[in-house]
Amino acid sequence: MVYKKNISNFFKIVIMYLLMVSANGQDHRYKTYLKVLGTVQDGGSPHIGCQKSCCKDLSLEEKKKRKVTSLELYQIGTDKSLLFEASPDIISQWNLMNFPASGIFITHAHMGHYSGLLHLGKEALSSKNIPVYVMPKMYNFLSKNGPWSQLITQKNILLKKLHENKTVQVLNKVKIIPILVPHRDEFSETVGYKIIGPKKKVLFIPDIDKWSLWNKNLISVLKEVDLAFLDATFFNAEEVNYRPISEIPHPLVHETIKYLENETTAIKNKIYFIHMNHTNPLLDPNSDSTEWVVKQGFNVARVGQEFDL
Repeated sequence: MVYKKNISNFFKIVIMYLLMVSANGQDHRYKTYLKVLGTVQDGGSPHIGCQKSCCKDLSLEEKKKRKVTSLELYQIGTDKSLLFEASPDIISQWNLMNFPASGIFITHAHMGHYSGLLHLGKEALSSKNIPVYVMPKMYNFLSKNGPWSQLITQKNILLKKLHENKTVQVLNKVKIIPILVPHRDEFSETVGYKIIGPKKKVLFIPDIDKWSLWNKNLISVLKEVDLAFLDATFFNAEEVNYRPISEIPHPLVHETIKYLENETTAIKNKIYFIHMNHTNPLLDPNSDSTEWVVKQGFNVARVGQEFDL
C-alpha cells in the first residue's frame, strides 16, 4: 500500500509540473537571457583621431568598458548563444559571451554592425559554417563582394536570408522577427529586431533616421514589448553643433524623450538608450545628462547588463 501511495504521489507531482509548464507557456529547463555586450556607435570610444576630453581623458578602465553596440541572447539548457551585430569589438565581446555564437543577426551594412565578420575567417577564428542572418539586399552584397564572399566560399559562415516580418526560430521557444526601418541604405536594407523570448519581448533598433519616417508607430510598438533598445547616437542639438535636426540621420535622445513625454512611466521604463556616439555624454554613467535621462523615466544601456527573457 505504501509503495502504491508513493507511486501515486510521484505521478501527481509530474502532472502538476506539466500543468505549470503548460500554464506558463514556458519550459523552465530553458532559461533565456539577453546580455549587453556593447553600447557605442560604430566608430567606438575612444574614437580614432579624437582629441576632445570625451576621448583623451578616459581612464584605462573606462576604455576597456566601452565597446561598439552588440547584444548576446543566450539560453541555459541548450547552451547556445545568438550574437546581434558583428562589431569591430567582436574579439573582446566574444570573450564576454556565455557560449560561442551559434548564429549571428546583422541589422545592416555599416561598419559597426558587420565588420566583425572578418574575424571569423581563416586568418582568425576560422569558424565552420556559423549561420549569419541577413536581409535579401545584404545577402547579395556579402555574396558578391570580397572579402565577405570569401567567408562564404571558405565555409566560415553560412548566410541565412531573412524577410521582413517573417519569424525565424533558432533557440528553444525564442522567435526573431526582422523589422525594416529607414536609414542610409547604401549597400543593404536596415532592420531592427523583435526578439520574442519565453516570457518577455524585446525591440532592438540601434539605427534609424527618424521615428517620424518609420512606417510604424513607435508608441504602438513599445506597447507590444517589455524592453526596447533604441538609437541614441546623439544626445542633443548642442552635440551636433546645432545643425538643423532634419539633417541628422538619427533621432536625438532629446527628440525621443520629447516624443514620449506624455506616455506612462511603464512605457518609458522599457527603454534603454544604446548606440551612443563617442561625444554622447550618456556614455558616462555619472554625467548630468545620464542623471537627467533617468529622472525622465528612461534607462541607458551598459555593458554587462542582463535581462531574463
